[in-house]
Amino acid sequence: MTTLIRIDLPTCDYDSALRLQRRLVARVAADDTAAYLILTEHDPPVITLGRRGSSSDILASPQQLADSGTEVRRSGRGGLATWHGPGQLVAYPVLRLDRGRRSVHGHVRNLEEAVLQTLARFDLAGRRRDGEAGVWAGDAKIASVGVAVQRWVSFHGVALNVCNDLSAFEMIVPCGRPGGAVTSMTEMLGREVSVEDVADSFAEAFADICGFDEGPTLADGEMDA
Repeated sequence: MTTLIRIDLPTCDYDSALRLQRRLVARVAADDTAAYLILTEHDPPVITLGRRGSSSDILASPQQLADSGTEVRRSGRGGLATWHGPGQLVAYPVLRLDRGRRSVHGHVRNLEEAVLQTLARFDLAGRRRDGEAGVWAGDAKIASVGVAVQRWVSFHGVALNVCNDLSAFEMIVPCGRPGGAVTSMTEMLGREVSVEDVADSFAEAFADICGFDEGPTLADGEMDA
């Protein structure tokens, strides 16, 4: 059985997390005895444009982006535009898809299911939408999903709104839906929820759904990649 190694990063910039993912992609491609789950929050905040995204998905002016300290990055993941920042749990699983009969579609469904089970642990009901990746709570999107694959190894992943400032999504056309509503766990519950508590629930749910053994948890500085 594959072992899932969890890597807890302190709040970090998008570029640092991407460099770590790329190192782990090379490691998993060479030796598939382990899978990795990076859990973090991004700061400075960043707007990422997926493979189908374009500059027209960014509604904020360059000055507004600069004033808010928001970076913009092109991303190799699927999807359009989304926002990442403090208070949002970002999970980047790095794992092989040609073992255990996993497909890209199946992997995306597993990520959605991990979010659904995480929400349920906090007495929140989430749902999928036909033909769209992600998870909704009511009519508002609460989690975005987008993955990339290199050498049969998947990376990028899922962003779950926990206690982040939702007004930041006004800077973009979220996931191709002009005026699309977004929400967070804190907004839905009417009380503050910590990213740390949600991270533990997500990691447990994801390992169980994928049939992984839960391995060690590594903190920043313990990863030798």
